[in-house]
Amino acid sequence: MPVKNRFAELQDEITLWRRDLHEHPEILFETHRTAQVVAEKLKEFGCDEIVTGIGRTGVVGVIKGRETGSGKVIGLRADMDALPILEATGLDYASKTPGAMHACGHDGHTAMLLGAAKYLSETRNFDGTVVVIFQPAEEGGGGGREMCEDGMMERWNIQEVYGMHNWPGHAVGEFAIRPGAFFAATDQFDIVFEGRGGHAAKPHETVDSTVMASQAVLALQTIASRNADPVDQIVVSVTSFETSSNAYNVIPQSVHLKGTVRTMSAEMRSLAEERIQAICDGIAATFGGTADVTYHKGYPVMVNSEEQTEFAADVAKSVSGQCEEAPLVMGGEDFAFMLEERPGAYILVGNGDTAMVHHPEYNFNDEAIPAGCSWWAEIAEQRMPIG
Repeated sequence: MPVKNRFAELQDEITLWRRDLHEHPEILFETHRTAQVVAEKLKEFGCDEIVTGIGRTGVVGVIKGRETGSGKVIGLRADMDALPILEATGLDYASKTPGAMHACGHDGHTAMLLGAAKYLSETRNFDGTVVVIFQPAEEGGGGGREMCEDGMMERWNIQEVYGMHNWPGHAVGEFAIRPGAFFAATDQFDIVFEGRGGHAAKPHETVDSTVMASQAVLALQTIASRNADPVDQIVVSVTSFETSSNAYNVIPQSVHLKGTVRTMSAEMRSLAEERIQAICDGIAATFGGTADVTYHKGYPVMVNSEEQTEFAADVAKSVSGQCEEAPLVMGGEDFAFMLEERPGAYILVGNGDTAMVHHPEYNFNDEAIPAGCSWWAEIAEQRMPIG
């Protein structure tokens, strides 16, 4: 069962939706215009119920099948937010909002799910209910968590949930997925080493915070090389080193380190947090200073359910004729919060040979639209068949 003919017919229309969204990017929870566009289109399609304001600016649409006796309810989720990046594509429909850009393809995800919603509202060729979920603030804001905390799963009795992301470097319209841990937990840390500042020509009269912090930058790498099992995935990266003085002849009173931790299991996540604290405390004590460590837990590991992943892969094969095993991804994805609430699966669809996501020259490939729309529609029709 290849790409649905209806989506080939709708591709130009869906492309126009996508490019309009691309011109008007909105960041985090400030997706007011995007949410309004989505809600208006769902109303135009004839959705049975449309609710805005879930998870602050999220939108939910409900589409009932021609039959509902199965009692099944499936959620399909797309993210709506953009990134604080200055666009460098030079496109006719480039961002009109300075410093904001759809550099991750959420405009494409939203447009594809709208296309699937239009088709499902027209045909209703399934036995059950489809809940289309348009989520704000995937890029660091935890919009998925907030929609769940607003009771979305319980309110509509969602039983399974499915999501999709475009993937540059993968052939256009082809799919990849993996069961179990897929995207990493994304945590951050702040470390402030406090010493005793003074004149650089008299180091013996100081407690040098730069030496403490420099030792820590190197020592933190031993978490991956000497504390973690070599078969486990973990990244510890110090990304900022800021001293309290920028003078050439001053040993600063304090140094502020920032960084990120990426892990693929709860055990590794806990180990990283514990070791960062212990290493920094030890270094500070050795040099006679102090270390103030703040560990910020971000998105959890995104874990695909086994059964739903196998089903999602079979649907992908029915659409494009293939579905590869995806690699582990050390980036984060807040669809993880929805998968903690309900079984489901997250799949990648190829964006072709384009700039990578989060790059100022990235652009969603509109040629992927028919495949993405078809996958979402087939999830509903194959998971909730009539008869």
